[in-house]
Amino acid sequence: MASEPQGGLTEYIQHHLHHNTVSLGDSPFMQIHLDSILVAFLLGALFCLWFWLKARKATSGVPSKGQAFVELIVEFVDTQVKDTFHGDRRTVTPLALSIFMWVTFLNAMDLLPLDAPSWAVKTTAGAEVAHHTFFRWVPTADINTTVGLALAVFFIVLGHGMKAKGALGFGKELMTSPFHAHNPVVVAILVPFNFLLNVVEYLSKPVSLAMRLFGNMYGGELVFMLIAGLFAGWISFLPGVIFNTAWAIFHILIILLQAFIFMMLTIVYIATAREHH
Repeated sequence: MASEPQGGLTEYIQHHLHHNTVSLGDSPFMQIHLDSILVAFLLGALFCLWFWLKARKATSGVPSKGQAFVELIVEFVDTQVKDTFHGDRRTVTPLALSIFMWVTFLNAMDLLPLDAPSWAVKTTAGAEVAHHTFFRWVPTADINTTVGLALAVFFIVLGHGMKAKGALGFGKELMTSPFHAHNPVVVAILVPFNFLLNVVEYLSKPVSLAMRLFGNMYGGELVFMLIAGLFAGWISFLPGVIFNTAWAIFHILIILLQAFIFMMLTIVYIATAREHH
């Protein structure tokens, strides 16, 4: 339930769109979002702990419900990797599993009560402190988080490409594809065009990954904020409950779908990087 806004819905939304930041300089690039980093780290640790405990207690006999659920997730991810990536998947499947589960956890924070952090601060430190305290706990609604994830995938893709083709082979492919020629003069003419197209193709991958995930989660968070404004009045309270419930149920699909898309695109990019033209 939303806390009563002091300056209307606009101020309420603006307050909830601020991050808890630490400034290392005047530049916007020198702002560290502590809330996104903290929540992402804790959820990553939670995912690792959960799967480690289930793996440590796994039995070859009749599995428990928890073990069966984890095995179902692992088999689902491994099937997606097997159908897309036709190579040694011993490192690709763990990567895909980590991406899918971590992004799912990060996205799922959007289903928690919007004003829970403000309520906790207000209860312990008072309304004035809560008014000047900012905390956004949906890391994937922060462009910094999605760009960080996308850049990590980008460098992993480059690493797979170089491992499969060698550094020289990878560099040669950047210069000689997608336009091929046998005449040395024509090859030299096509080099800058091939290189430019390949650079654009490679750079478009992290951009599309980051912006797709950020756009969907930021939009979903904003809708929750708009719906929360309905809780400020008794007349709009019941419609607010109905709209919030309906959007939350629909948003579950978005949460899982965006995690799945991020995972699948990562697998596709790795498979494409290892292909020889």
